[in-house]
Order: sequence, then C-alpha cells, then structure tokens
Amino acid sequence: MQASPAFASLVESVIPHIRLLTIEQYQQQDQWQLIDVREDNEWLQGHLPKAKHLSRGIIERDIEQRFPDKSVPILLYCGAGQRAALAAYNLQVMGYTQVASMIGGYRAWIQHQFPIVQD
Repeated sequence: MQASPAFASLVESVIPHIRLLTIEQYQQQDQWQLIDVREDNEWLQGHLPKAKHLSRGIIERDIEQRFPDKSVPILLYCGAGQRAALAAYNLQVMGYTQVASMIGGYRAWIQHQFPIVQD
C-alpha cells in the first residue's frame, strides 16, 4: 500500500533521531532482541527467525512487560521500515537507550532470500 504524504513526512521527521541498521549489520552482531512490529496477520504469514512479535498497535503499551531493562538492544522491523522507525522513536522517548530500526524490513529480508519462519 502506498503511504500517504503526511505519513511519509512523519516517518522522515523521525529518521534523523533513530539508529538504522542494515540486515548485514544485524547478522554480524548477536546482541539484538529482534521485534516484528507488523500486524498479526503479517506475522502469521512469515517472520524472521528469532523474532518476537509486538505489533505497532501495542508495542508502546506492552514493551516494558517484555523488556523491563531499558538498556537491552532492541532491533525493530516491519514490512519496509516505516512503522519500525516510528516505533523505534517512541521507544527512545520511553527511555530505551539501544533501539534501532532495520533498513528495508521484512521485504529486504525476503529479497535477500534469507530464511523465514511460518506458523
């Protein structure tokens, strides 16, 4: 789905304030807690190995229960990167100190033909 101009502008406004990580950087570093912020139906169709699921609609509400240590390295991904970027920004506002968004998200992972998990 094509993003609306206002949504695209919102995403662009947070990009300078978050850390972006490539798939290759993620694969070279083992410390990240990987979180899929896509919707439930997207998660069920396939997700990255080792990922946990906290959709964009609930991540801010539930993150502290799942990850009470705000210094834990958290890498977020979504379909292409926009929702993950917004969630990364919000987690930083909430006090999480090592948050990043995966560049290209699930689509980039698929384009690289890396394995996925299907439930």
